[in-house]
Amino acid sequence: MTIDEVLKVINDYNPEEIDRVKRAYELAEKAHRNQKRASGEPYIIHPVNVCMNLAELYADGDSLCAGLLHDVVEDTDCTLEMIEEEFGPSVAHLVDGVTKLSNLHYTSKDQASNANIRRLINSLNDDVRIIIIKLCDRLHNIRTLEFKAPEKRVRSAYETINIFAPLAYFLGMFRMKCEFEDVCLRYIDQESYDSIKKLEQDVFKDYDKCLDIATHDIKKTLSEHNIDFEYRPKILNVYQIYNKLNKGYKISDIHDLVNYKIMVNTEEECYLTLGLIHKLYTPMNYKFKDYIASPKTNMYKSLHTTVFGPDNRLLQFQIKTKRMDEVNTYGLTAYWRQLREDGKEKMQTELINNYPFFNVLRELNQAVEDDADFIDKVKQEIFTNNIYVYTLSGEIVELPYGSTVIDFAYKIHTEVGNRLSKAFINGKEVKLSRVLNNKDRVMVLQSEKAKPKESWLNHVTTLNAKRKIREYLKNK
Repeated sequence: MTIDEVLKVINDYNPEEIDRVKRAYELAEKAHRNQKRASGEPYIIHPVNVCMNLAELYADGDSLCAGLLHDVVEDTDCTLEMIEEEFGPSVAHLVDGVTKLSNLHYTSKDQASNANIRRLINSLNDDVRIIIIKLCDRLHNIRTLEFKAPEKRVRSAYETINIFAPLAYFLGMFRMKCEFEDVCLRYIDQESYDSIKKLEQDVFKDYDKCLDIATHDIKKTLSEHNIDFEYRPKILNVYQIYNKLNKGYKISDIHDLVNYKIMVNTEEECYLTLGLIHKLYTPMNYKFKDYIASPKTNMYKSLHTTVFGPDNRLLQFQIKTKRMDEVNTYGLTAYWRQLREDGKEKMQTELINNYPFFNVLRELNQAVEDDADFIDKVKQEIFTNNIYVYTLSGEIVELPYGSTVIDFAYKIHTEVGNRLSKAFINGKEVKLSRVLNNKDRVMVLQSEKAKPKESWLNHVTTLNAKRKIREYLKNK
């Protein structure tokens, strides 16, 4: 990768930034001139690749410059003051955000690592671009893991799967999340990775006839109804298949193993296309999901339906608009493509207002002092297998696996938890200690006479619920 290749990509969408990006490259090249990567290549190769990763997301000028300069303060004599003087306070702020805290402040590498990860996660409160730059940095690093010592490869791979892949997912950056997972699985379990890659090839061969017939049918039907569309068949990524197999699934049990994406122009056409597909192929009714009416918590929107498709194959269709597909692929960074000038402001506003995990992170940060405990809580309450339940009005509430009715009540509001008296799940009254399942519809009743009990602490999972219960008991 050369800077000229990067500049060519930038020139296609933001030519006004070319001169400033060139100056950032010149400073980075000079600062890193005598440094080498573990591969033996000049160090400047790394920031250039980070900048390319950002350019492919249509990043703004400040982010592009920061991507080139992200290591200069940490690894060279260049200072933040020099960067601010040359490129302005915004670029200096972004570089500072991705610069690691010095290990001198900590007694172990683990302590330093935990502090840096916490600092990075908390940068969401300030400027989401800091995490996006760090994700692009990590993306190039995992692409070049083979040059690291074996123990460092495995450590980095686990950290990426446990921290950076979930962060990419929760920001809606599905393509990057999948690459993180698949590349890292190679270093964690090479044998399984190779086996599943071979399996993918075999599955696509088995589905050749099915996909050919489906393509013919879909083209004919949608054209007859004057629906302009794009399509692409896809198989689950390696890591997704790996997880399902480890949970005991057989390949024949994975209903969404092969999916067929259809992109149309409008939301109305999504539902019309769904009806036309159901006329062509018999649907599995219990495998239908409407993520347009009720988006996922990372703002993913699409209609999912699994049908008994051609050639006696199960086939999942994912129907969305072209704009939805862009957001589903690039997440928050899709606003860079839409709004070059105001993309940063729009991303930050969307994150705060519409991404539920943001407020959970903020609550955890306020409640947990120790860095290691904070990261454990983030993994437990946000990054693990969360469940999704519904209020009576159909609002989706995301909770950690193992959450109870009490957790649900405190998630809605502190007073709802403090006045919780009865609960109904799917229309049937249940104990307040009842553990919730995915897709449960939950109704809670309140009473002025009701109050939290100390025993509730044994029946809650979320830190928020525990904290609110303890606060009430302490102040009663």
